[in-house]
Amino acid sequence: MRIRHGLIAVLLVLCADATRGQGTRADYERAARLRSQRNPIPNERIETIWLDEQRLVFRDQRSAEQWEFVEVRPADGTRRPAFDHALVAARGAALLERDLDPRRLPLRRFTLHDGQLVALCGDPPAALAIDADGRTVRRLPLDAIEAFRPPPITRRRSRDRGGETSLEFINRSGTPVEIIWLDRAGRERRYATLEDGQRHGQHTFDGHVWLVRATDGRELGLYEAGADAGILNIRAPEQGTQPTSRPAPGPTEPRVSIEDDNVVLHPPSGPPVALSRDGTPQDAYTGQHALSPDGTRLLVVRAEPAETHRIHLVEARPDGGVQPVVHELDYLKPGDRIARPRLALFDLPGRRAIPVSDALLPNPWSLDHLHWSADGRECYALYNERGHQRLRVLAIAAEDGAVRTVLEETSPTFIDYASKLHLQHLEEENALLWMSERSGWNHLYRVDRRDGEIRPVTAGAWAVRGVERVDPVRREVTFRAVGVDPDQDPYHEHYGRVSLDGGPVTWLTEGDGTHTVRFSPDGRYYVDTYSRVDAAPVHELRRTADGGLVLELARADLAPLRASGWRAPERFVATGRDGRTDIWGVLFYPSNFDPARRYPVIENIYAGPHGHFVPKAFRRWHGSREIAELGFIVVRIDGMGTNWRSKAFHDVCWKNLGDSGFPDRIRWIRAAAAERPFMDLDRVGIYGGSAGGQSALRALLAHGDFYHAAVADCGCHDNRMDKIWWNELWMGWPLGEHYAAQSNVTCAKQLTGDLLLIVGALDRNVDPSSTMQVVDALIEADKDFELLVMPSAGHGAAETDYGRRRRQDFFVRHLLGVAPRAQ
Repeated sequence: MRIRHGLIAVLLVLCADATRGQGTRADYERAARLRSQRNPIPNERIETIWLDEQRLVFRDQRSAEQWEFVEVRPADGTRRPAFDHALVAARGAALLERDLDPRRLPLRRFTLHDGQLVALCGDPPAALAIDADGRTVRRLPLDAIEAFRPPPITRRRSRDRGGETSLEFINRSGTPVEIIWLDRAGRERRYATLEDGQRHGQHTFDGHVWLVRATDGRELGLYEAGADAGILNIRAPEQGTQPTSRPAPGPTEPRVSIEDDNVVLHPPSGPPVALSRDGTPQDAYTGQHALSPDGTRLLVVRAEPAETHRIHLVEARPDGGVQPVVHELDYLKPGDRIARPRLALFDLPGRRAIPVSDALLPNPWSLDHLHWSADGRECYALYNERGHQRLRVLAIAAEDGAVRTVLEETSPTFIDYASKLHLQHLEEENALLWMSERSGWNHLYRVDRRDGEIRPVTAGAWAVRGVERVDPVRREVTFRAVGVDPDQDPYHEHYGRVSLDGGPVTWLTEGDGTHTVRFSPDGRYYVDTYSRVDAAPVHELRRTADGGLVLELARADLAPLRASGWRAPERFVATGRDGRTDIWGVLFYPSNFDPARRYPVIENIYAGPHGHFVPKAFRRWHGSREIAELGFIVVRIDGMGTNWRSKAFHDVCWKNLGDSGFPDRIRWIRAAAAERPFMDLDRVGIYGGSAGGQSALRALLAHGDFYHAAVADCGCHDNRMDKIWWNELWMGWPLGEHYAAQSNVTCAKQLTGDLLLIVGALDRNVDPSSTMQVVDALIEADKDFELLVMPSAGHGAAETDYGRRRRQDFFVRHLLGVAPRAQ
């Protein structure tokens, strides 16, 4: 016994020595200071504006304290000052009654107004108009800020194009309005209601789409957030504006409305006419309709409603009150009865319904993308079958309502309609531009609407991420793609252009990084910005014709950031479970990293099949750095089952969310540690939120021999308990035994290691009961664990200040073996 006690004492001493200087108060304070490194570095981002087709202006920031506004002429690749900075500073100072330094003029958000360059100046902002030589500077009324609104767009779903930004909505419409996000699947998510005169600041992301709709149903605007903050003055539309994709009807065109669940026709003259009388709340005609170009036919979606499935959230400490408040939330879950849409066609001159067969749409998940052909002979609709293994583009004949299949897409697993749906009508060609993974990779196809003939537009062992523009005159499509350069990270986005007939691709980007492109107004040039997670942004001006470089505009300078102690994430690649496929990830180190020490490893996991999640573009700040700074190596990995590689790579998630890519993740971590002896695989932790919370707990349940501690935040621990669309897409429908077999509730008895569960009682994204069911199962299995319920928190409770601190403390105690902030 004496020998055993002596050995334990030696081990404790060695452990204490190995972790000295980890998890201390100084480490916590340094980790908190890292957030101050979120300020931009010189030329991290450049704002550009085209004065005309041959003149580009941008801000070239030489240092944190000095920058210049530069004019570039792409025809000859020359650059010069955009205006006399000293003169603009002097005249702007007189107008604004504040000092302006010509070496760092506080101008931003450029636009053109009456032929002059206009910018916001200072904070609070004022609008200054500057003429071509800078000799005339005018202050514009604040209402001129209208020029800074994002341009209106046609309806489309949100896409993740860049980083965080914001939109300021100001309601001047004279009526209440709703602020609605169109999510990545194009569905509407309501965020705010504004009375007339109210303002609303909305945090969002570059590429996300926002709809403004009056509470009476009129659409007042549809906008895409850009990299810079936007200001939207919401005004009432002109009389007659309709919430449809076609122009507002003229004085001789009919108008259609839905009243009391029925279709009402409003002729150009005379009283309204009821086209239907059989609509009821249980079988209603909807606002989803399309009027033929000649105004003689109307296609309407009619739907039986979904079942009502409510979840209840208890607000224990409501603002301005003492007694708890119960909130009800409509929340369909996998297996619930969904709405059943179908099509109805009306002959407007004849005031009659034309029967439309349901034979080709027997079990719809959705029925949308209504579009009339230019000649009005057919209207097209997209049928998505429940279970997401079949899509059909249908054509409905205007004459008799006959329905035919233009295109059918099937998959034995799933069709990723949420991320990989592109349906664009090419009226000049009587064709569709369609996106499909039928080849095993996500590509574009041209489909003849007459006979359904399908021809590939793009092809190869790489994937199209999205369509940027289609030129119907040149018959070319510009697109984003990943995996195009075998010498680069396969997740790097590049841009290309190809004929609608297919053939060789003209690649517009080449630098080793992930790219974003902004075209000139005439499309002849573009600014290409690229970066890597470990390499600062580079900004280039290029020619659209051949992708050739005109000149480098600017390059970000990392020196100030490195001087502050910042350390770039380290990229690493290892083969996955099959021994062939590359798995990509990154490692985050503490700023005071010492290779002679041993560091526990923590994985920050999110394995949702809707995307990939290892950062690719340069960012100053990553939340993983804050945990690493306490004395850990933090890793992020994209295992099989995540998106944007081959179809086979993605299909690993099919009916298999419990897999979470763990066989690939564990191989990756072991391969990284084999080259990095400072990584201590006897102390491995994992954390994640939402689907990442589900995976974090799953790590201890299914791979407790490798992972030793986990923090699971707001997890969807049983896929039968979570939102219907996300879970049925990946886990399938009808529900099978695999749902229960992969439930963290079912498997709770298998828990090994240390666990902290965190949940926000007001979570409207993932039902909080999902976590509480795990809690109950763990108690029933007599398992020890920690639970943090945050009564006033919503989704992502662990990302609040308190939640982050509790997560940090948990890992310091259980992986470092010391009391948090004790030294």
